[in-house]
Amino acid sequence: MDKCQYTEVPNITEKVVEIKKKTNWKPFFKQLIIASGVWTSVFLYGLCVGAPTMFIPQIRREANDTSVITDDMASWLSSAYSFSGFPFVIILSIITKFVGRKIPFIIAALDTLAAFIVLFCSTTITQLLISEIMQGLFSALNTTVTVMILTEYTSPKYRGIFLTIKTATFYWGIWTSNAIGTFFHWKKIPLFGIVCSLYALINVMMWPESPVWLASRGKFEECAAAHRSLKGCDEDSEKELEALIASEREYLASCDTNLSAKGHIIQFFKTIKSKEFYKPALLSNFTGFLGFCSGKLIFAVYAIDVLKKITKSESTAYVAMLVIDGFTVFSMYLGCILAKHFNRRSLLLVASAIGAGFLFVLSLYLFLITKNVIAENKYITISLFVAFSIAVSCGPLTMCMSVFGELIPLRSRNLSICFIALSGKLSIGIALKIAPWVFKNFGIEGAAFSFGVISSIVIMFLYKYLPETKDKTLQQIADNINGSKSKKATASLLDVSTK
Repeated sequence: MDKCQYTEVPNITEKVVEIKKKTNWKPFFKQLIIASGVWTSVFLYGLCVGAPTMFIPQIRREANDTSVITDDMASWLSSAYSFSGFPFVIILSIITKFVGRKIPFIIAALDTLAAFIVLFCSTTITQLLISEIMQGLFSALNTTVTVMILTEYTSPKYRGIFLTIKTATFYWGIWTSNAIGTFFHWKKIPLFGIVCSLYALINVMMWPESPVWLASRGKFEECAAAHRSLKGCDEDSEKELEALIASEREYLASCDTNLSAKGHIIQFFKTIKSKEFYKPALLSNFTGFLGFCSGKLIFAVYAIDVLKKITKSESTAYVAMLVIDGFTVFSMYLGCILAKHFNRRSLLLVASAIGAGFLFVLSLYLFLITKNVIAENKYITISLFVAFSIAVSCGPLTMCMSVFGELIPLRSRNLSICFIALSGKLSIGIALKIAPWVFKNFGIEGAAFSFGVISSIVIMFLYKYLPETKDKTLQQIADNINGSKSKKATASLLDVSTK
């Protein structure tokens, strides 16, 4: 652990006066630049997820043979990135603990660049599958490291909007992939991905290391410099820095650095049994799960198959898909605006409940059609899909990532992220793999009803236990979840020049 000297600072305000003042827009601009790199990576993830929706029907049409890509292979092409990302969740969680946040991001950006090059050069189905498997590392990055980056690099007043834009950008990537594949050859998708990957690589080179990670390694002097570089030197930022350093000093002082292998195992089980770990980890998991169990991702990935059954026309299905995806992206940015003016908890739960309600209405409507009780009207069906998309886009899709990122416990962040991402990867991978079977055997109405039931259960759980996180520091959120008041900082800030 790095040794450093501290000076007593009895009054944080006095310390702030001594620090050279900086204009407010500079920290915001720096955070915005870093966030743009993360958003680009999430956009690339959306391109990856949306690509199979486009290249599968195009390849079948070019070959004039649907068996060139069987239904089983199509499901693997749509879900391979999720399954292959499973081991990388663990690997990235370990790497970020010891080397920080920048290096894993660089490795993953290089991986997605290579994967898009392979996809662009692919001439066989096997090569397509290899490119999707290669995206596993990048998909793992976007459920682990990027969440840490946006929560640790940004100020509380910007963090929520940056996190909500992150999720919106993912669906923007899906929409862009679908739009390119609708009007051009599918190989334009990886070509666009290559360009965006290069920007992400250039962007990450300008980042400092995470202040939270530096503090966790005992590098308090570097932590203070990085924190002030990112968030400025105003009173709120200095208080946040002081609380971070004081908390990490206390924690590191209580840690036994000479544990045996058995001691590490005992410590591991003590950690996962402590309420400081499992309470925020479970809440984070359920919050992230709400965005998935709304069913929007499944319907987006298999949009063409679903809409072809409704419209009975492939060309109409493509147009309907772009319209629905357009409403999705627009509504997610609308959700970002609403999140700035309303409590995140209320917006999340109310919009999620409305989305679940539309799922039940859609399920009932399609069920009555199958029983010949009412006549089918494709415009009503598409309108219900649009209404459902607007509701879930303003709520769970936009808010889940924001709230989920803020709930991750300060202690054992890597372990918590690993646990949450593994369960998410497994759930999404299995759901994407079996979705064609569900649609075939239970119909769209059965899938919609299932998602509605699961969403309702998760909403009731979160209604009881989810705290409000808006404009609170990570330490305040952790204290709120654990039912403890934040301790008054006992340590002083480092006397580090901000010149």
